[in-house]
Amino acid sequence: MKIAIIGYGKMGKEIEKIAQKRNHQIIYKFDKDNQDEFTVENLKKVDIAIEFTIPEMAYQNFVKCFEADIPVVSGTTGWLDKYDEIVEMCKTKSKTFFYASNFSLGVNIFFKVNQFLAKIMNSQKDYEIEMSETHHIYKLDAPSGTAISLANDILQNIDRKNNWTKEQPKNNEIKIESIREGEVFGIHQINYTSEMDKIEIKHELKNRASLSLGAVLAAEFLLNKKGFFTMNDLLSW
Repeated sequence: MKIAIIGYGKMGKEIEKIAQKRNHQIIYKFDKDNQDEFTVENLKKVDIAIEFTIPEMAYQNFVKCFEADIPVVSGTTGWLDKYDEIVEMCKTKSKTFFYASNFSLGVNIFFKVNQFLAKIMNSQKDYEIEMSETHHIYKLDAPSGTAISLANDILQNIDRKNNWTKEQPKNNEIKIESIREGEVFGIHQINYTSEMDKIEIKHELKNRASLSLGAVLAAEFLLNKKGFFTMNDLLSW
C-alpha cells in the first residue's frame, strides 16, 4: 500500500517503522512543518491515510481525506462530538473510516473483560465503581479516549449509573481520575469497591509497538471496503 501518515510525532514514527517492515510505502508524512503539502491533490496519490494528530485538527483532516476519496484510519481521541457526522458520511457518501480509541490487541481484550465484569456487577449494588487512567505528560486530552470507551461500556451494563465525570461523582456517576506523569504509555484501571472487599482489573501498555501494529493492520483491513469500522470488525468480535 501507499500510505500517508498524518501526524508525524512519536506514534507516526512508530507506524512508519511497522508499515515499512510489512512492505508498505510511506509516500507522505504530514505534520505541522509541511502543512502546505497536505492537499487533496497529494492525498489522491496514496491508497490510505493513517491519522494520529490532535483533537482540534482531527475532523478537518478526515474531511480532507474524504475529499480525496481515500480511506482513513484514525487513533486520535477527543473529537467524538463529530462522531455521528463521520458515520453519516460513510453511510451516505460511500466513505471509508476506521476508528479506535486504542489499537492495542491487549486493550481490546480488556474492553471485553470490562463489559463482562460490568454485566456481572449490575446486580451487586453494594459495590461502588471508580476508574483511573495514567498517561505521559504530552497527552492533551483527559480522560483518555480509552477511558471514555471503558466508562461507556460500563454505563451500558450498570443500571444504577448513567454518566461519567472528572469531578466528585454523584450517586449515578462514575469518577474517572486522569493522571499525567513521565513517559507512561497508558495504564487503565477499574475498581469495584464494597465495605468488605475490592475487585480490580487493570491494563498497562509497555510500549507503542502494539498500537502502531494495530493501526497498520486496520489500514490493511480497509482495502477495498466502504463504511465505518472499529476494532470489533478487525478482530471479528
